[in-house]
Amino acid sequence: MKYLILSVLFSVLTAGPSWAAEQVPAHDVVIYGGTSAAVMAAVQCHRMGKSVVIVAPDKHLGGLSSGGLGFTDIGNRLTVGGLAREFYEKVYQHYDKPEAWAQETPRAFHQKNIGWRKMWDGENTRWVFEPHVAEAIFDQFISENNIPLFKDEWLDREHGVEKDAGRIQSITTLSGKVFKGKVFIDATYEGDLMAAAGVRYHVGREANSVYGEKWNGVQQGVFHHKHHFQGLKISPYKVKEDPTSGVLARISTEALEPNGTGDDKVQAYCFRMCLTNDPDNRIAFPKPRNYAPGQYELLLRIFEVMDPMYVFQKFDPVPNNKTDTNNHGPFSFDNLGMNWDYPEASYERRMEIIEEHKNYQLGMLFFLSHDPRVPRQLQEAMRKWGLPKDEFVDNGNWSHQLYVREARRMVGQYVITEHDLLGDLKSKTQKSIGMGSYGIDSHNIQRFVDSDGYVQNEGDVGVHVGDYRIPYDVIVPKEAEVSNLIVPVAASCSHVAYGSIRMEPVFMILAQSGATAACIAMDDETSVQSVDYNKLRTKLLADKQILEKSQRVPDPRKKN
Repeated sequence: MKYLILSVLFSVLTAGPSWAAEQVPAHDVVIYGGTSAAVMAAVQCHRMGKSVVIVAPDKHLGGLSSGGLGFTDIGNRLTVGGLAREFYEKVYQHYDKPEAWAQETPRAFHQKNIGWRKMWDGENTRWVFEPHVAEAIFDQFISENNIPLFKDEWLDREHGVEKDAGRIQSITTLSGKVFKGKVFIDATYEGDLMAAAGVRYHVGREANSVYGEKWNGVQQGVFHHKHHFQGLKISPYKVKEDPTSGVLARISTEALEPNGTGDDKVQAYCFRMCLTNDPDNRIAFPKPRNYAPGQYELLLRIFEVMDPMYVFQKFDPVPNNKTDTNNHGPFSFDNLGMNWDYPEASYERRMEIIEEHKNYQLGMLFFLSHDPRVPRQLQEAMRKWGLPKDEFVDNGNWSHQLYVREARRMVGQYVITEHDLLGDLKSKTQKSIGMGSYGIDSHNIQRFVDSDGYVQNEGDVGVHVGDYRIPYDVIVPKEAEVSNLIVPVAASCSHVAYGSIRMEPVFMILAQSGATAACIAMDDETSVQSVDYNKLRTKLLADKQILEKSQRVPDPRKKN
């Protein structure tokens, strides 16, 4: 979803349904969404000789990959094949040109980032990049393949999905445009088309008992990363140690349920911020609308007991003196508890949530740069950073994509769980259409007062996994619900499993495989659930998708 001016968006959303319907020429495949997955699915359909159209609520293509997440969450890069690998090869080709280095030299980048060499070196691939570079590559994919693209077109979620006999016939956007197709692909982070089509889905955490898992549900006292207050013993109250004074901002007074209990709460979102310390390309952090320094009082308490420079731990480097800045530590850019209603919210409410997230993060940057109570060393260091002049130039140099880490998750033909990822004997994974390898990584969900009267975070889970197969049935709904819909992003996963699968390379992999299945379903005049897996597998292998460990791309740095 894009960050838009609320008044303009409101007029579009409220006026849209009353407009006369406008028929768009029918296509074999209609893709809803503007993410990296949408682009890969469209390219695959085109290469297989099908007519395809992208209908995107977005104004920019690429989702998170062009929205600031340039320090790729990759796991084992040797499991990435097909069009996803082609994207990262194009990144390599871009930075192999001298003119790509406007703010620093490749040598300088390599030397100062030697610890991240695995993210840079590779078999003609590169996994770190600037946002505008990623967007240009996605645009190139679309233009080279002459794929029709309708931007800023929002699905009418109440009345915009026409079905007949269990098949989607068309979708209608709020502008009145009608898109007819034979197969539809929901490539949104939110799963809006899936939900509007009547497919069953889940929001929040399942109880551990649902799938016999260990890491689902409430996880109080689990400290897998450094995003917690364990050992710090920080008072959550406005007046230290005085509960009658009330809690500081960003702390909940809600009591936690027992560990393993399910809920409808969602892991925290944030913007992956592209920042720069290049004086010639830097814009000082602006004071956001509704700036409220009281929102960051807890930060000052943290600075009393730990090194305040921790805030720079996830300023991950991308080329040209820029960063992909992510959440790190007990209180950071993750906006805990402020997104719980986002998955099911109206477009207007989502825009309010996006605006609040932007103000929260910009406010923190301004606070760290200007508030006199911030330690001088940190304040002076933060003032060396700012927003890059050459990124997101039509959006105030701020990312157009909120990091929607998790929203709706389909309950499809098969639900992949932690058992599939951890190699448990309970796993029944088969019909592989790609591989995942990133560890289970679910961010904190809430900040609360523990039984000892101290502030603490809950929900962060990080568990190592090896390379694992992802089955076809996780991207298709039950046939009784819809027989011509593919869902490669809001896929059929438990909350725990989604913590690993939710990475951009995997979304691209699943989208290409899903598009391949869509084309085969049309050729064979069958439902997407009945696609012949042998045909699908043969085509995926021909297109260099990686389906199992024995087939991984060789690492050129290792001699046979």
